[in-house]
Amino acid sequence: MEVILLEDVKSLGKKGERVSVSEGYARNCILKKKLGVEATAKNLNDLKLKKANEEKIAKEKLEEAKKLAEEIKEMSLTVKMKSGEGGKTFGSISTKEIAKEAKEQLKLDIDKKKMVLDEPIRTLGTHVIAIKLHKDVTAQLSVKVVEG
Repeated sequence: MEVILLEDVKSLGKKGERVSVSEGYARNCILKKKLGVEATAKNLNDLKLKKANEEKIAKEKLEEAKKLAEEIKEMSLTVKMKSGEGGKTFGSISTKEIAKEAKEQLKLDIDKKKMVLDEPIRTLGTHVIAIKLHKDVTAQLSVKVVEG
């Protein structure tokens, strides 16, 4: 019996796949637990339309991320950091502070978890930070750290 999986089923397949299983397993496990539906012409057509819609949405999100990356590339952020004599800095600047300043200065709501920073910033000057907007799109934000 052919079924279309509505959820991932261990050792059988992933969501949206069309798999062949025994009739008893389909009736007693897959259909009963609502893990899948019978592969009728209507259900196959629904699956095809759903996949097309998901692809369209994914393409739109990718385009939005590319557009936002271009906007971020042109922007610059200024963050103040305490420093003593000889330019020695106190503390560091992490992604949390950068996200807060981006919200205040640039009106951008960037998640701190999406910022790629190997280690916190501990020096004055300009630093470039990578921001993962999408699995295929990474933006570069220029952060200027000044004495304050």
